Amino acid sequence: MKLSRMLGIAVLIASVGMATAQSWTAVQNVPNIAGGAIELLTDGRVLVQDLNTCNQWWTLTPSSSGSYESGTWTQVATMPAGYAPIYFGSAVLPDGRYITEGGEYNNCGTPTWTALGAIYDPVANTWTSVTPPSGWTSIGDSPSVILNNGTYMQSSCCIQPPAAALLNASTLTWTSTGTGKYDIYDEEGMTLMPGGNVIDVDAYVFQWECAGKNYEIYNASTGAWTSEGSTPEQYWDSACNCGGENDASFELGPAVLMPNGTVFQTGANSCAAGHNGSYNVSSGTWTEAPDFPGTFDIADGPAALEVNGNVIMFASPGIFNTGGQMFEWNGSTITELPNPPNGPSDSSYYGHFLMLPTGQIMFTDFSNDVELFTSAGSQYTGWTPTVLLPNLTMTHGTTVLLNGRYFNGASQDNAYGDDFQDATNYPLVRFTNVASGAVVYGKTHNHNTMAVGYVGPSYTHVDIPSNIQTGATHLQVIVNGIASQNYTVVIN
Repeated sequence: MKLSRMLGIAVLIASVGMATAQSWTAVQNVPNIAGGAIELLTDGRVLVQDLNTCNQWWTLTPSSSGSYESGTWTQVATMPAGYAPIYFGSAVLPDGRYITEGGEYNNCGTPTWTALGAIYDPVANTWTSVTPPSGWTSIGDSPSVILNNGTYMQSSCCIQPPAAALLNASTLTWTSTGTGKYDIYDEEGMTLMPGGNVIDVDAYVFQWECAGKNYEIYNASTGAWTSEGSTPEQYWDSACNCGGENDASFELGPAVLMPNGTVFQTGANSCAAGHNGSYNVSSGTWTEAPDFPGTFDIADGPAALEVNGNVIMFASPGIFNTGGQMFEWNGSTITELPNPPNGPSDSSYYGHFLMLPTGQIMFTDFSNDVELFTSAGSQYTGWTPTVLLPNLTMTHGTTVLLNGRYFNGASQDNAYGDDFQDATNYPLVRFTNVASGAVVYGKTHNHNTMAVGYVGPSYTHVDIPSNIQTGATHLQVIVNGIASQNYTVVIN
């Protein structure tokens, strides 16, 4: 992410065919915040950063009917003193805590590429500072990923040679990893694939190559990166044909794993429309995808897997320009989607997507207009969670071990790239009282795996809320907006 992104130029939106029956709904009663990073906590609440201060966060709790549109906003604890980041590594850990690492900006606007970090405990409502890996002077806006075994992997934006480390979440200590990396991690994104390896398209920061198309795969077993060859087109912005190295932004669009086992990679391009491609995980081969229409591309920006199996994306007409537009990839074509109200005045990098357990996708854009996207079409199949109940009676205030299959979904679902990560490949548990219809979520934690594309067997622990209504209750396990059938239990 470069400082030049702060400059937006309004341009006209390209006219292409628009998908129908897709809609946006405004979230009600949003406080006077500038909504930035968003994360789905394992108790069903949404954690939202307020970019008015950058060290302050809010939670959105769904209503008693399960609606995020009419939920309750609550201000939570302030981050540790001196740490107020924008654009950072982030994830919900398997134990239910939320981690932020680094920041391109600190103190809500100072470019520092900080190495600070912190973990939020949603039960205690406290933040704890995290010491950076030994010798690291910066983390900045570098990407992170949670591996199959639940270990958080953080990279550094700017250290030479390239640096990454694994976090022991219990002791908050780090172990180096990522040998053999071709270039530094700046501007790149890490996408978890079925089987546990991670794919990363290189952005060539500090080693510009006009025709560079290298991509790499991280082997989680060996801790090493291997260059796998060239992508069919260039997805990072080299400005090769319109100014060269001095005009390159080195930006790269988000990548999303789809239920069909392909990773859809979007691109940035100063010279023309952004190129896009599709990587087949099983065969290890790339296929060109259609370019964005007109001059649209994604130089930092969000994408997410919809419950219909398509990918929604937010693009701009040129690097960092305003005039944003929503698009959808269905595996063969890119189609224009309806915009939320602020879309035409936004740049792609303003946007953040988050899949909710309702199947809606939340969108924030540095304003207090928080929107929910409802996609059209049938739900993708093959990844509906199933549950083996330990018993049909549960007691409020206790913790239950739930076993089943498909608890981690087909994908991390949400993507942005190097500046922000909010994967949702972990199980949520929703309880609906049969008599009253009252909805609450139990906090899940300590899942046996975070592997995408994993059938099972799987398990998670769920805390039965102390305020849950008693009597006959429907229980559902939900991953990436895909809900299991209703299992009827009795709460006593």
